[in-house]
Amino acid sequence: MKRFWIVLAVVALLVVAGGAAVVTTVGGDQVPGGSGTTTSPGPTGPPDEPPSPELARFYSQELEWSPCESSECATLEVPLDYDDPGGRTIDLALLRVPATDPDHRIGSLVVNPGGPGQSGTDFAAQADLAFGDPVLERYDIVGFDPRGVGESAPVDCMSDSQLDELVAADPDPDTAPERREFARLSQALVTGCTKRSGSLASHVSTIEASRDMDVLRAAMGDSTLDYFGASYGTELGATYAELFPERVGRVVLDGAIDPSLDFRELALGQAAGFETALRAYVEDCVKTQNPCFLGDTVDEGLARISDLLDQIDAKPLPTATGRQLRIGNAFYGIVLPLYVRDYWFLLTSALGDALDGDGSALLQLSDLYNSRGGNGYTDNSREAFTAITCLDDPASIPPDEVPAETPDFEKASPTFGDVFAWGLVSCRGAEAESTEQPLELDGSGAAPIVVIGTTRDPATPYEWAKSLAEQLDSGVLISRDGDGHTGYNKGNQCVDDAVHAYLLDGKVPDDGLSC
Repeated sequence: MKRFWIVLAVVALLVVAGGAAVVTTVGGDQVPGGSGTTTSPGPTGPPDEPPSPELARFYSQELEWSPCESSECATLEVPLDYDDPGGRTIDLALLRVPATDPDHRIGSLVVNPGGPGQSGTDFAAQADLAFGDPVLERYDIVGFDPRGVGESAPVDCMSDSQLDELVAADPDPDTAPERREFARLSQALVTGCTKRSGSLASHVSTIEASRDMDVLRAAMGDSTLDYFGASYGTELGATYAELFPERVGRVVLDGAIDPSLDFRELALGQAAGFETALRAYVEDCVKTQNPCFLGDTVDEGLARISDLLDQIDAKPLPTATGRQLRIGNAFYGIVLPLYVRDYWFLLTSALGDALDGDGSALLQLSDLYNSRGGNGYTDNSREAFTAITCLDDPASIPPDEVPAETPDFEKASPTFGDVFAWGLVSCRGAEAESTEQPLELDGSGAAPIVVIGTTRDPATPYEWAKSLAEQLDSGVLISRDGDGHTGYNKGNQCVDDAVHAYLLDGKVPDDGLSC
């Protein structure tokens, strides 16, 4: 979701697990949700008039697709600052996977995997793992790297060595030296975005990325935008619906963020979500393994994990790479498998090794979470996350106010609460300022928008999906009873059938459909 380094950096996770979120591109007239209700595909052809004459050259551009590996790639030119469309421009990276049944093609489905900071082109390149065959047959899957991300004018905030320090540092500093290190590294990250990226750091907001999506829609020749957004991608999609309600086609928002919550409420919700996911993991261990290596009860298992983290904090574990598993790495290594139930076996193996004194597996999971390869970081997702999040909402508290917050956070999450409490400091000292004004998101005038929530989603709690569906005037909620992050293509036929019927046939599911 936002702000906390635990959140939505899950494109690799979702793709490897064979599940993700989906976006579609078909339009329709606004109608209330309900069984039998349908929306019609939006026509292709000449796009609407641009929001202003100064933007006409961006809206009228033609995309030049060329082969790239097994897909097609192009670039989209957009203004750096929409208030100054005659000034500096940037190019956004695009990737398209053509429909496998072109004779029955519906249109283009624009997709975003979340983050903020995750690559939409990487997500689209793995479309065969992220989407069901019915969608792949009928839609071109189009991914874009949002501004500041991946290959789209990427922001730079820190050197690789500094990022290593940041990721490994104690996210719950409990000594004076650790608190000083935490403050130093957090400050270096947020100030580094402006120092190393200049004016770009002030123009990577969610609102500007949503404006970019409308330019993309027009450049593709579509009169409406069909979209599938997962995790943070739901905020991007809801923002688009607020800015361009008449251009909303068939839109699916999976693993939703609640835009009405402030940064503290979001942190508390996520803390509780990850605690729920961890308890579900330990409970499964107790029920299915005889005996469970963590203990005979859920409370015993949680206590053993907490004790392990305390031991690693005091004395980092050796790994096969020669790098040490420090407490920050251990934290990320534990939370990453909680995103997908099918990853729980990896957590079991990694925890077992760590309890035996080997931190190699937890370090590998931490590296996957943070996009670290053998020779450094493979993308700028961690830096883009910070730049976008703190530009959208720079709210923070000073470090000396964190202790007053910890009781509420420890109540929400006895295991992870203090980490999320310290996350409230994350954007302190951010220097970039957005030129965009905050929006209240209700998408008034938009066609039906499908919102999916999963009951034990760790990163975007189920209540957030319920709330977003209620806030959107045309929101329709699908509830998945299950574990892991997001709900589509996760083995729940009820969810998948409803999404496919909506995207392919325009059939709007019943609001409140329970799967």
